[in-house]
Amino acid sequence: MAAAVIVVLAVAIVLFTAWLFKEELARKKINSLPGPVAVPILGNAHQLETNSRGFFLQMEKFMQEFFKNGMFRLWLGTKPIVAVYKAEYTEIVLQSSKHLDKADEYKFLHPWLGTGLLTSTGSKWKMRRRLLTPTFHFKILNDFVGVFHDQASIMVKRLSQVSDGREFNIFNYITLCALDIICETAMGRTVEAQSNSDSDYVKSVNKMTELVLQRQRTPWYWPDFLYNTIGYGKEHDRCLKILHDFTNKVIKEKMESMTDASRHSMEEVLNQHSDEDMYRSKGQRLAFLDMLMCKTEEGTQLSMEDIREEVDTFMFEGHDTTAAAMNWAVHLIGADPEVQKKIHEEMNQIFGDSDRPATMNDLKEMRYLECCIKEALRLFPSVPFFGRKLTEDCQFGEFRIPKDTTVIVAPPGLHRDERFFPDPEKFDPDRFLPEKSLKRHPYSYVPFSAGPRNCIGQKFAILEEKVMLSNIFRNFRVKSKQTREELFPIGDLIMRPEHGIFVELQPLRQ
Repeated sequence: MAAAVIVVLAVAIVLFTAWLFKEELARKKINSLPGPVAVPILGNAHQLETNSRGFFLQMEKFMQEFFKNGMFRLWLGTKPIVAVYKAEYTEIVLQSSKHLDKADEYKFLHPWLGTGLLTSTGSKWKMRRRLLTPTFHFKILNDFVGVFHDQASIMVKRLSQVSDGREFNIFNYITLCALDIICETAMGRTVEAQSNSDSDYVKSVNKMTELVLQRQRTPWYWPDFLYNTIGYGKEHDRCLKILHDFTNKVIKEKMESMTDASRHSMEEVLNQHSDEDMYRSKGQRLAFLDMLMCKTEEGTQLSMEDIREEVDTFMFEGHDTTAAAMNWAVHLIGADPEVQKKIHEEMNQIFGDSDRPATMNDLKEMRYLECCIKEALRLFPSVPFFGRKLTEDCQFGEFRIPKDTTVIVAPPGLHRDERFFPDPEKFDPDRFLPEKSLKRHPYSYVPFSAGPRNCIGQKFAILEEKVMLSNIFRNFRVKSKQTREELFPIGDLIMRPEHGIFVELQPLRQ
């Protein structure tokens, strides 16, 4: 008996020693990477700013300091984080069919989003991706274009009330419109955010994104016990209840109202949706939720929890991202009279004096506006950082990064590589003309990520931005009232201007 105990202890000691050796070897590999000096246990966590503006400034400083390396490493406690912003390194991470798992830090989104398309891994992610890809088919997106226009028209009416030459912050006008759009396209239900910006749901969406990012960068808030006792656990749970109660209520009502006959009818509409240029009224449109109610190709049906995961994910990914992108675009276009003149000319060529809604064919003709949107996303990518967990050791130039390390792709640095974007701080939409984009490295510009886990909703986003921005520039001449230096980008989960976007509007029609 004693001999058996000795053997077990000996094996345990050997295994523990091997594990320590492996961890030390991995640590040495990580420490060989460029990055700020770290201290034991805390790493760099104590050095990081706790407010969003300060944190993003630090990340910018590190990207500049280690720009020639195209990467830097940080230690959050004992956890290594490696940020990459060189096209060749970005390609290694994003094009791989192996490194598909999102970084561990995404787990703080699980209470809200569950393990839907954004946060799931493995076979569940592949199944959901296969299931959801058809819901963004161009024929389905045509119904969404009607929603975009209806809500944009409300926004234009609200903007007309402040288009008397006075300076104002346009940020919330655009953001609330985007929120109404995402609610209606996701759930077929509007929260009327444009007329009721104080709704609990609207405020909870904004607060939850803020809380998640704060927790991601604060290691002492990672354990649930500490987050709930010394952190913001109560505020988090309060917002979570509001968000889930709303989504659950909408899904339950939809399920109760949907008979087998109505579901079959809806599936027929999906299959027969042929006229991609038809403007459909509200009662004829399908929402993302409607499509999730339909049976899969295998004949199975998603549970209520499955549906909520994807609806909540769509709400999260499709609201702030497009709103931020449009705000940055409005500022950049409003600060460049020549660019704005070209947009007005393009709108005149497409619409003349008509105030009709834009059709899908009209949106395809907005080529210069699309270049402006892409260039705004280059300078101010909506998602400033996104992470993956390496599933095997990877070689990045002269550096080898060990398995299980979190690698963060950082578009703000990546999109300023002078090899691909000369004079990178200049707003130049012509960069995205077809002839100038042709030979550019495919991973030098990734506002919607890239590779197998690229953003499934990027066509949706571009169409929404075209509809909303074309509505603004069909009706107003915009003059930006801030310099670029006064914008103060905040790198939360979404990149926002700290104090908003201040403009003056002049009506094009009296």
